[in-house]
Parts: sequence; structure tokens; C-alpha cells
Amino acid sequence: MKPLAPLLCGLCAALLIPSWAQAETRYVTDQLEISLRAGASTRYKVLKMLPSGTPLEVLAVNQTTKYTQVKTPDGTVGFVPQELIQTEPAARNRVPELEARLAQLLQSPDALSARLAKTQAERTDLESRYQDLEQKKNLLEQQLATIRHASANVLEVTSDRERLRLQVADMTRAQADLEQENRDFKNQTNQRWFLIGAGVLIGGMLLGLILPRLRPGRRKNTWGSL
Repeated sequence: MKPLAPLLCGLCAALLIPSWAQAETRYVTDQLEISLRAGASTRYKVLKMLPSGTPLEVLAVNQTTKYTQVKTPDGTVGFVPQELIQTEPAARNRVPELEARLAQLLQSPDALSARLAKTQAERTDLESRYQDLEQKKNLLEQQLATIRHASANVLEVTSDRERLRLQVADMTRAQADLEQENRDFKNQTNQRWFLIGAGVLIGGMLLGLILPRLRPGRRKNTWGSL
């Protein structure tokens, strides 16, 4: 039985150790202080201790000693190791900012939902306005087509009127020419009839004068009277 006792003890210890290690989780604290010295070496005295997150104004950097000359917010000038300062604030000082950002992100779904609903409403309004504008555009295009057709008809009617006016003017001139020719023909006919009548009259008068002289009986009587 004695050889089994150490084995049982070791087994119990092996079972208990992991349970202790997994009981809770710990993290290294972000709290840190560095020494602000009077010179660029640990041989110089410490002027003050600077807690983590203290803002420092960099005055000069010594690449040989790896110390940086800085100025604290209260105006103290000293030297700190270059590797102990960083360009970003300490993480513990950024926790409130990160918490505020997290709260903003947690509220973002509601805000995004509200913005999405607003955007959808604006989109619906824009689509409605677009449809109205499209209808107005179609109406204006129809009116423009009607106006163009009417304008074409007006131009065609104007052209027909001008053509008819020219035809009427030509016909009027032709009628005037015919009337003048008719008057000329009538004048010529009248003149011919006048000449014919005058010729007949003169011929009759000549015959009236000549015929009595040409009768034989009367000539004898004339000689007998002599």
C-alpha cells in the first residue's frame, strides 16, 4: 500500500493544479511611472516621477545616450529614456474614448435604421417627383408635336394661299387680256362693218348716179330733145 500513496498524491495534485490556474484571469496593469532626471543618464538625480499618460513636449533627442529632453505641463525640463515614451496616449487614458465610441456604435443600429427609413422616404418622394416630371415631359412633347404639326399645316396653308393668289393673279391678267382682245376684236369687227356699210353706201350712191346714165331710152330722149 505504501508505494501507492505517492502516486495518489501526485494524481490529486495534477488534478488540482489546472483547476487553480483556470479559476480567474488577470491582466497586467497599465499604470506606470518613469523618472524625469536632470541629465541624460541614470547618474543624474530624479526631478520627479511622471505617471503613465503624462503629455510631454519634446525639446531635443540625443541619439547617443537614447535620452529625450522634454518639458512637462508644469514647465519642468528634464530627460527621460527614449524607449519609455510613445506617440500615442496611454491605453488607460483612451478607455473613456473607446467606451464612448462603443456606446455610439451600440446606438448606431437605431440611428442607421432611422437614417435608412428617412432615405427610403426621400427615395419614394424622388421617385414620385420623377414620375410627375416624366408625365409632364410626355405632355409637353405631345403639345410640341401638336404645335409642330399645326405650324406645318399653317405653312402649308400659307403656301397654298400664296400659290392660289398667284394663280388668281395670273387668271385675272389672262381675263384682262382676253377682255382686251375681245374689245379689240369687237372694235375691229365694228370697223369692218362700218367700212363695209360705208362701201355699200358709197357703192349704192355711185350706182344711183351711174345707172340712170347707162339706160338707152333715156339717152334717146336726151338726143331727141336736142
